Amino acid sequence: MGHFLYKVIQVRPEDLTEGFTEFEAKAMADHSAYLKGLTEKGVVILAGPTLVKDYSNFGVVIFRAETEEKAKEIMHNDPAVMQRVARAELYPFKISWFNPAGATMP
Repeated sequence: MGHFLYKVIQVRPEDLTEGFTEFEAKAMADHSAYLKGLTEKGVVILAGPTLVKDYSNFGVVIFRAETEEKAKEIMHNDPAVMQRVARAELYPFKISWFNPAGATMP
């Protein structure tokens, strides 16, 4: 079992300032539900977007997977990626420091 990070990048960065199309909104709602489900199953450790509203915006998903192939499967099954609303890049990841007290939800 290892840790991985996938970086999620909007294909159409204008959606951050102009809003989502109906198709994008559905894909992103499905993306959120997918990640929530994986979090509840103990697969996803942390996920969320940066808060900038321009082309530099991206999200990260830090998660566990048994193999790199399984990690790719998890990433490629993300509805936003499957529907090409976002593209994703996978990286093996090492958690060196973690403070659960600092990870409270707003």
